[in-house]
Amino acid sequence: MSVLLAVSLGSTGTSAAVPPPPPKPSDSEIDSSRRAAESGAAEVGVLANQLAEAEARLTALQDDVEVKLEDANKALVDLQAAQDTAGQAERDAETARRTADAAGLAVETARQNLDRFVAASFQQGSTLDSVSAYVGAENPRDLLARAQMLTALSQSQFNVLEDLQRAQTEKGNADATARAALQVAQQRQAEVTQAKAGADAALAAAVQSQQSQAARAGQLEADKATAEQRLFDAQTRLGGLQGQRRRYEDWLAQKQRDDDERARQAALATPNARGAAPSRQRPSGPSVQRPSAPAGASVEAVIARALSQIGVPYAWGGGNAYGPTLGIRDGGVADSFGDYRKIGFDCSGLLIYAFAGVRPLPHYSGYQYALGRKVPLSQMRPGDLLAWSTAGRIHHIALYIGNGQMVEAQQSGTFVKVSPVRYGGILPFASRLIG
Repeated sequence: MSVLLAVSLGSTGTSAAVPPPPPKPSDSEIDSSRRAAESGAAEVGVLANQLAEAEARLTALQDDVEVKLEDANKALVDLQAAQDTAGQAERDAETARRTADAAGLAVETARQNLDRFVAASFQQGSTLDSVSAYVGAENPRDLLARAQMLTALSQSQFNVLEDLQRAQTEKGNADATARAALQVAQQRQAEVTQAKAGADAALAAAVQSQQSQAARAGQLEADKATAEQRLFDAQTRLGGLQGQRRRYEDWLAQKQRDDDERARQAALATPNARGAAPSRQRPSGPSVQRPSAPAGASVEAVIARALSQIGVPYAWGGGNAYGPTLGIRDGGVADSFGDYRKIGFDCSGLLIYAFAGVRPLPHYSGYQYALGRKVPLSQMRPGDLLAWSTAGRIHHIALYIGNGQMVEAQQSGTFVKVSPVRYGGILPFASRLIG
């Protein structure tokens, strides 16, 4: 009796174990959700392509800004050189003016000497070859003395006239030298000042284009993020509906199995054997070991100096042979990053510091690159300079340290760092200053 009661209770428990049915999404709901997800994916794809194009354009504009920054660097160096030349020209002109003044004084002195000679000769009536100069001589000795005096006076007259002509010539030459020096200095300074103004204007235009494109890219990034969120929501909804459908189908399958089992038990009228659920083990993932950084290579003095500045901020116009310095204003990108308030290096400033023990370098990447012997990139070795250009103008320079690595001060907002060599836009030759 008790056995039959247990069988009866067990059978009732099996029947009661079947849960109620979960929601069953319709085919139309799933299809609608799938179309929404596909539409969202298409929108994200379009925006991703537009963003990629915008970022490519932004990269090109950033390269252009770097070109203009280097042009401004070059103009600044040339302006300083022109100012030095103008200063020397002014000093030369001042020397020429002093020479002219001295020549003028010599002319005046010679004229006064000539006037005194003429006046004295006229008063005495003793002009060259005049008979009156000899009349009145008391004896032959007196006559000889007068002849000697007239000869000396005549020679003095010739000397005075020669001095006058020489002084006039020297004065004219000194005046011409002064005028030529001043004219060259003024012309050169005007040319360089105009070039500096042009470089500044081009930099301002490039910065404006870069900022406009950055705003465009930022807006596309925001739109893409919004579209990705919509896609995520649509995919989540689709996944939820599909999950509900799978759970409903699993419930149906489980219900069918339970129904079949009850039918079998009723047919056999025997107790059901109990089984043990299999245990589950969670696999553990392998540990990750980071690779060590590549070792540096030769030209130890130069490379060690450059690497000693790793982590120093980028500052446009910063850096000299003694280390990082305060950056300068550029009227655009560098100012927006506050470079003029930072102590740091720009790309050419870092190399000035690195090569300080070897040779002085100008603060312009184009001039630095031109100083070295050119070797193909396939033959580059540690210590060589690598340069990048756009439209034929160099806008960035770095120091190769070996193993495909370089040390550089890349751009505003970054720090001195070691980077893999970038081959996009790189010049086909390295510049070798040592060896």
